[in-house]
This record gives sequence, structure tokens and C-alpha cells, in this order.
Amino acid sequence: MSPPFRHVAVLGTGLIGGSFALALRRAFPEMVVTGWDRTAVLDRAVRLGAIHQAAPDLASACRSAELVYVALPVEEAIRRLPEIVAAVSAEALTTDAASTKSAICEAAARFFQPPKLFVGGHPIAGRELAGVEHADADLFRGAPYVLIGESGRPVEPDERVTRLVAAIEAIGARPVWLDAAEHDRLFAFLSHLPQLTAVALAETVLEGAGDSAATLAGRGLVDSLRLAGSPYDLWAGICRTSPSLDEALARLIRALERIRTGLAGEHDLARDFDRANRLYKTLRRIE
Repeated sequence: MSPPFRHVAVLGTGLIGGSFALALRRAFPEMVVTGWDRTAVLDRAVRLGAIHQAAPDLASACRSAELVYVALPVEEAIRRLPEIVAAVSAEALTTDAASTKSAICEAAARFFQPPKLFVGGHPIAGRELAGVEHADADLFRGAPYVLIGESGRPVEPDERVTRLVAAIEAIGARPVWLDAAEHDRLFAFLSHLPQLTAVALAETVLEGAGDSAATLAGRGLVDSLRLAGSPYDLWAGICRTSPSLDEALARLIRALERIRTGLAGEHDLARDFDRANRLYKTLRRIE
């Protein structure tokens, strides 16, 4: 299969950017992948084979790329958009991998004017461990990969978008089109709420059990706290740009209060357990 893009620039060669680069290189060995990041990160990315070459600056990374993949924290990605749009060619496609979409897509709409094109994206894959050393070419395999189109429809026919979809399918992911607002509402519940729930659970365990957690906790607590290993630097911007996160937290607080009343015999907890069991079994089938 010929590569959909001959030259790809990956801006941010950490877990997601590094995994995307590794996956592309495996699917299309002849594709050239250039990386831009901090020097130490780029050195590791080259050494691990995620990228062919390191760019000395963002502009030179973008200049000859046909696809620019922005895998930076969302607020830094937004801040870099003017620099990116000034450097990319008119024929290039720019996409991103941020976990919130409204803020970055609104900003991109101000800067990217035809023929320059930006398509928001969000691979539904990740790990609690950051860094290119944890990158994996199989990270996206079998996972949904959200692309942003108005009203959840694909961007107007453009061969660059067709090639992006082909690249996503080639790395084993499944493209799904959503609009930015619907994406952010859904992933406030599907991703951002679970992260903050794990943080809140960890804080509660520390307050209630202290040092005993390290010696007495079972596998259930460890599994429940997996997301608590995620770095704050990654999540700070996501929390600030997730417009439905407050609603999701409010619903969680109400659910906890309902469970609390159930413990006092004022609410039937069997229904809550049954609904939770069914969701868990459904998600396990998806995996």
C-alpha cells in the first residue's frame, strides 16, 4: 500500500505522538516522519525509532510536511496554532490529538483559511504513563478515532481528509465523526470524569487509610486507581477546556449521595448495582 502522506511532522513526540509515529512507520515504511519537541524528548524518540529525524524548530518541522500531527497539551496546541498555520504549506493537512475539541477547533477556525485545512481529532487510546518510552505502535489498534466535522458529518470532500482517514485505518483505528460540542459532552463522562474520580478516590483513601493502603490494599483498589497515575501536566488543560465536566461531576455527586441514602435504607441499591453490572459487562465485550 502506498503511503497516504509522504512526509509527516509530529509535533509532540510523547506517548500519543510517539505511538502515532511508530504506527505510521510500521504501516508505511517508506513514509518520512519528522518530530518536534524538547531536545531530550526528541533524542529518545529517534533512539526508539519513533521518528526518522528531529527538527530544530517548529517551522522547519512543518514546512515540507503533507500531514502535521499536533500531539501537544491542548492549551499549548492552541497557543502554537498561529505559528503552525504560518509554517504549513497550502497543500498540507493539520490535525490534532487533544482530548477536548471545542476550544481548539474554534481557535483553528480563526487561523486556518482555505486552502489550508485543519481537522480536529482525538484517538480514544492512551495510558496512565506518559512519555515516548511508553509509546506503542499498537496503541490505536481496535480503538475509535474521533474526527471532528460540523454536525458530526465528515468535512466537505477533500482528498487530504480521505488520506487522513486512510492513515487512521491503516494503523488499526476506527474513524468516527462527531461535532466538537457533542464530543466534549460525551467525553466529559467517558474520559474526564473517570480521571477525576480516580483522583478523588485516591485522596479519600489517603485520608481514611493513610499508610495502611500500601500494605493492605487489594487488587480492586489498584485497578480502580489506575488513572490516578496520570500526570497533572497533561490533565490541567483538559480540565480547563472541558465544558461539560462540571455537569458530569454534579451527576457523580448526586449518584454518590443516592448511594449514601441507600446505605441508610432510604434507597434500593440493588438497581444501582444492576445497572453498573450491565455497563461493565457491555464494556468488557467491547474490549
